[in-house]
Parts: sequence; structure tokens; C-alpha cells
Amino acid sequence: MHKLYQFRCPKCNNNHNFYRYGKDNLGFQKYQCRNCLHQFAPARPKPKSVQNYPRCPKCSKGSFLHHDYDHYSNFRCGDKKCRHSFFAPKPSTILPPSMSKLIGKTDFKRMRHPVSLIITALTMFYIGHVSFRKIALMLRLLYNIKLSHTTISNWCKNFAPLFQNIALELIPSLDFNSDEWHADETVVKIAGVKHYIWFIVDSETRFVLGFHLSPYRNSPQAFSLLNSVKHLGKPNAIVSDRYSAYRQPVKSVIGSTHIRVVSFKDDISNNLIEAFNKQFKAWYKTKQGFNSFKSANNLISMFVFFYNFVRPHSSLNDLTPAMVAGLNLTKRQKRKYYIVA
Repeated sequence: MHKLYQFRCPKCNNNHNFYRYGKDNLGFQKYQCRNCLHQFAPARPKPKSVQNYPRCPKCSKGSFLHHDYDHYSNFRCGDKKCRHSFFAPKPSTILPPSMSKLIGKTDFKRMRHPVSLIITALTMFYIGHVSFRKIALMLRLLYNIKLSHTTISNWCKNFAPLFQNIALELIPSLDFNSDEWHADETVVKIAGVKHYIWFIVDSETRFVLGFHLSPYRNSPQAFSLLNSVKHLGKPNAIVSDRYSAYRQPVKSVIGSTHIRVVSFKDDISNNLIEAFNKQFKAWYKTKQGFNSFKSANNLISMFVFFYNFVRPHSSLNDLTPAMVAGLNLTKRQKRKYYIVA
């Protein structure tokens, strides 16, 4: 009667016909299968699986981990003739941007006032740079409509998710594969505390691709901003100032050339996004600061929507940035997205 073992030959699946064949270099008992003569050590632990590192983008050969950081990894080509060094982000460690954390209404249902009046008040605030009290005064003088400035304030804050959903539906049809994307940050105050708002703008369409509001001004915030817009297109270069927080995010997330502007006299400057920051600050002055992070995030999101889809720009031949990027609505879409049309 054959002796049954608690293991099987990994080659022929035999489970009863073996020779004891000494020990391996780690001291584990080896066996030889009598059927296929295969040698193995069943008690020896299996080696760890080979890491699935990305292949070299230059020669398509295998790579190895050269340096590992919190938000990205530095790999190097294993071919001694190539030795190309490249970066790969860690999506699991990159936090989502603030523009993805909007809280409010997603439709106009159960509203006491007509939608046309709500949109009129929103347009006056986000394009006219007028305070809530002045909007209430103008509506009373022009249309004999009595509204509280608090009601208008709630409209301007609470409908941010609704307009964000409209933008998410329309953006996939737009083209942002331009020469440069410009990135910069500016200061705002929330309840008297300094915060930083990070913007990234397409150079050809003047479209604000994304923003991120944060109390910090460091590299993880730049990772959050660039990681949220990387799927929108592939620019030839990212233009920023000399701030070092952009260096590694541009290399690992976007992978484009990074142009760090030294002065305004350079051939390529960051004037485009500086001009946008000037318009943002002109609107921001009507608020004289924000009361909370939630309201600030919602208000900035609405400002960006009106800037991209509603407000025509004289520098773009009186077109909106979305139109320059290729927005072409059908008749049915114009009825659905009436504010954009």
C-alpha cells in the first residue's frame, strides 16, 4: 500500500510516490517525484510575487524602484544602456480637490420664486460683482420684487452642486489639448484665517480647468489639483512660478514639460493666470472674505462656472471659454442647459 503524503508534486500532481532527497540551501526537506523526477521542497515558503513596476516609457523595458516618496515613486530603467528615470504618482495617497466636495441643491424643485428670478440674481452676483444687499435693492427698484439679501446669499451658495453637475456633463465634449496650462495660487480669507486657492487655466481657451481651496500651501495641494485635471487633456507644458511645490506633481502626474517663469520679461510668462486672479480678486472684494470653508468652496465653484460657461470675454471675440473649447449645443441641449445657451 502506498504512503499518502500531505502534499503533491507541483508538476505531475503525484501524491504518494516520492524519494527523500536531502535538504535545500535553507534547510528545508527536499523530495523527488518518482514519476517525473521533479525535485521540490514543499515546506519552503513561496517567494514574494514580483512587483508589477511600470515599463520604461523610453525603451519599453523593465524598471526598478529607485526612490519611494509619499505621493509618487521614482523608477529607473533596468537596461544599463538606457537608465531612463521617470515618475509615477500614487493615486491612493492623493486627496481629492475641494471642488469635488460641494454641498447643496442639485435642482430647482420646491423653490418659492421662479427660476428666471433666481438665475437673474445669480448672474448679477457672479458677473456684475455686486453685493447681496445691492442685488436685493435693484430687484426692488427695477421689478418691485422684495427679497431678503439672506435669501439671495443662500441661492448663490446652495446651487453650486447643480451647476457643477452641468459642467461635468459638458466638459467631456471640450478640447483642452493646447500648448500650455497655467497654474498659480492666491490668498483668500475664511473667517479671518488665511487660505490658499489653487487654479489651473488652459492657455488657448482661457478655461479654468479646476481649483482647490486649502489652508496649506505645499506640494500635496498641487498634487490634488493636477491629479483632478489630468484626464482633461495632454498639454505640451505646464507653466507656473518659481514655487517648488509644482515640480514633482508636474513630473509625476502630468508628465509634461515644466516651465518655471523667472520674470515677466520671459518669452513665456504666467500673465494669463495672473489676469484671471485679478478678475477673481475683483469679485472676491464684494464678499470681504468668506464666513466658512463650505460657503467659500461653493461660491468659488459657482464663480468658475459663470466664468467658463456664461460670461463672454472680449479677448475671445465675445465668446465664452467653453465655446472656444468647442462647446456646440443642440436645440434639445439648449432647452436643458438654458443658462449656458
